[in-house]
Amino acid sequence: MRQLTTPREGQRLLTAVASAEETALLTEVVELRARNEQLGRALASRAVIDQARGMVMALAPCSSERAWDLLVDVSQHCNIKLRDVAAALVATTKDETLPEPIQRELRRALRRLHLADQR
Repeated sequence: MRQLTTPREGQRLLTAVASAEETALLTEVVELRARNEQLGRALASRAVIDQARGMVMALAPCSSERAWDLLVDVSQHCNIKLRDVAAALVATTKDETLPEPIQRELRRALRRLHLADQR
């Protein structure tokens, strides 16, 4: 009659249980790190978007909400992510040229905003 588990098999089972717990912990750590990185990117994007909002508010005296809507409008018409539109606008403060599609849509959006204010 054979033993259910030999000492060696018992050790492997204990190692497997420990490994399963370690694997679960490692999985959780990896997920938390990914979430942390994602939040970091979101915060960085948010700062740039807020800077661009301030620039729009200075360019076309308007509220923060209207500046947000204008940036969203430019983003959608150019089919460029909002954070990338914002980054391009903020980069102009460092003597970088605003890409032509964004320039064109920003002019149009500012014109629409100005016309809406005249009504």
